[in-house]
Amino acid sequence: MSSTNAYHDEASPYGSGDPYYSASTGYITPAPVKNRTTNWLRIGLPVLIVVIIAGVIGGVVGTHASSKSASVSGGAADSNSPTGEAAASQAAVLKNAIGVYPTATDSLYMLPIYPSTTNSAAFSQPTFHPSDNKALAWPKDPFQPANPSITAVRPDRPRLIAPTYKWQALPALIANDPYLQQWNATIFGNATQYYNSPPVKYFMDGPSGILDNARETKMRIKAFSYAYRMTNDTKWVDRTWAELQNAISPDFGAQNDTKWNPSHFLDVGEFTAAYAIAYDWLYDQWTDDQKSTIRSSIIQYGLNQGIIAIANSNNAWWGWWYADTINGNWNCVCNNGLTMGALAILNDDQSGIAEQILSKTLPSALAACANGVTSDGSWSETHAYWHFGTTGHAEMSASLLSATGSDYGMLDSNKYFGLTGLFHMHGSGPGTAFMWGDHGPNRFSTTANGMFLYGSHFGHPEYVLHQRDQHDAPEPWSMFWYDPTVSGAYWDNMPLDHFFDDPLTQWAAMRSSWTDETALFAAIKAGKLVGHQTHNDLDLGSFVIDAMGTRWAGELGSGDYRSADYFTSDDQNAVRWLYYRKRTEGQNCMMVNKQNHLVTAAPTVQHDSSGTAQGSSTVFTVPSDSTAFWTADLKSGYADTTSYQRGMRLLNGRKQVLLQDDITASQPMMWRMHTNATVSVDGSGTSATLAIGDKKLIMQILNPTSDMKISTGPATRFSDDPALPAGETDQENPGVTVVMINMDAGTKSLQVLFNPQWPGMAQGDFKTPPSVPVGSWSLRSHD
Repeated sequence: MSSTNAYHDEASPYGSGDPYYSASTGYITPAPVKNRTTNWLRIGLPVLIVVIIAGVIGGVVGTHASSKSASVSGGAADSNSPTGEAAASQAAVLKNAIGVYPTATDSLYMLPIYPSTTNSAAFSQPTFHPSDNKALAWPKDPFQPANPSITAVRPDRPRLIAPTYKWQALPALIANDPYLQQWNATIFGNATQYYNSPPVKYFMDGPSGILDNARETKMRIKAFSYAYRMTNDTKWVDRTWAELQNAISPDFGAQNDTKWNPSHFLDVGEFTAAYAIAYDWLYDQWTDDQKSTIRSSIIQYGLNQGIIAIANSNNAWWGWWYADTINGNWNCVCNNGLTMGALAILNDDQSGIAEQILSKTLPSALAACANGVTSDGSWSETHAYWHFGTTGHAEMSASLLSATGSDYGMLDSNKYFGLTGLFHMHGSGPGTAFMWGDHGPNRFSTTANGMFLYGSHFGHPEYVLHQRDQHDAPEPWSMFWYDPTVSGAYWDNMPLDHFFDDPLTQWAAMRSSWTDETALFAAIKAGKLVGHQTHNDLDLGSFVIDAMGTRWAGELGSGDYRSADYFTSDDQNAVRWLYYRKRTEGQNCMMVNKQNHLVTAAPTVQHDSSGTAQGSSTVFTVPSDSTAFWTADLKSGYADTTSYQRGMRLLNGRKQVLLQDDITASQPMMWRMHTNATVSVDGSGTSATLAIGDKKLIMQILNPTSDMKISTGPATRFSDDPALPAGETDQENPGVTVVMINMDAGTKSLQVLFNPQWPGMAQGDFKTPPSVPVGSWSLRSHD
């Protein structure tokens, strides 16, 4: 698949080398890794492979050894199971015997691949095992102020994220935890790569500013600072200083106070956080002149600009992110950067600006950033923007806690924040994530490692266990947010289905396994079309389907962020809705009269599940009666329609998927699905074979009327669509085929059955479900 050098044409949340993402086709079928690799892969992947090989050996040996001994039991607790320190010690022994759980990382999808084993000692219920052993658990923070104050910081440094006591404890923890060993090696590999690279080159990317520069600088400074504190080798301090000087040099940005581009304030936030980390983590190594330079830069280009932005919070290009209603990633990232900068220089700066900033960022973040999570744990923007928002939120929460002894409600003021790990976990299938809407810029220092912080704080070991196996785990924050007392497997007793019912998003994720990379995964959404910080698509009922290790129905992804008026409005007649990837026709949706959805839509949903949960084994056989379904009344999103319900359900032991549309419309209708597959339609027009490599999926119309015919076409705008703004062209989507089913006006029940051609499954093993109106679906309605 082709790609361009345009930054936003490569708008993957993992960076331009994201193997999940193709610049031209988005998130349909994962694309091969491009020449410009993602930051985690530059050095991290080669190191990771070496460590994983060791982990494989340890895993095999540990599995066989532990299977011989009934005393090493990792399954359900019984009367003979150890407790307290004995349980913690046993868990540590078992963890080291097994090593890193995944036996490999899929080179195409970058998802963990787990060994096939039924050994419950290896994979057991997620648990934290509190321990007083300093080699197995973090010691208690000695800084425990009785009355924390945001302007009263701990007496020792570092004070951000990782205080001295954590650095002192870390070597012993690394020696006793295979994941910490792996991450430590990868961080040093990455730091070495960055060390041998020239400083980040200045690049202004139109309306997205220098955010890439800021996040890459932050990523490097984190790695350099970590490497110094683990080795005391001052070459890392010198290399950090070179990076710091670079971002304030005459050749970098404007020659005034706006050097860090406050018109796109995310840039300021990330640069300020980077300089704060350098100032704090390497504090004892800087000369007074160097401290003065770093501190002055934080104030001049960061905090002062924050004061100006906050004072102009009604200005669309300066402080709009500060408003209480901006409960998305901008509020989190900007407030976090300013907060980290202020905490870093507090007591060293005599101007009082640090105190002034802290008095403003915390109230704003509590009102908006902390409420980026909705009542079901979903992120209010889009699935991909969860990473940006939670990274800022986690960094700010952790910095406040480590520096002052309290997070002041950042973690707990929103009672639903503890659910957000489920949003992240259920959002990915074996083919990739369900990435609806915009996906954002390159990640660099942005990860999902807030899962470690949230898992420990909210008592969800499954969050910790899930994230530690992911490819973005190896970075400095992980080393300090990870709770090494955790043990078990995140999938043990984890339901296969989850339904998210907040009216803003409303989506469902259903699967056949958590650990099989060839498993079935089907996800579908409804939700409101506005209220997402102008990052949504017109996508009522859009869905994705994975099976046999690939994605068959998928998302196109972000449009070009530099397109005219892309973010200006999400009103019905907004220019945003002229671009194909944002229009209804660019989604896997039903269209009526080829019109966009109504942005005033307020769908309602119903669902049920057999409640099937995977056990401790990575080998999971789905019960034959296991099923789940999700339905939505989408009429409110359509003109010329008097009724419309869409439903998706899993059939036949989760081997088949039924998508059904019961609709009455006064205008012609068109069903649309985007795929990377080669599509062959049979002579009747009621069945099609989709092929990707040597894999096939057959989709067929059940009970078709004479006007229901499958056809295919390109992923391009209709010829009679409203014109794009002058000078604008739509992005091409090469390699993408749109499968369409056209229907005349009237009352229709379109039932499309998806049959992945599973290896070893004969045609007689597939089932044809009965015809049941969507409104009458129940758990057993299709038996």
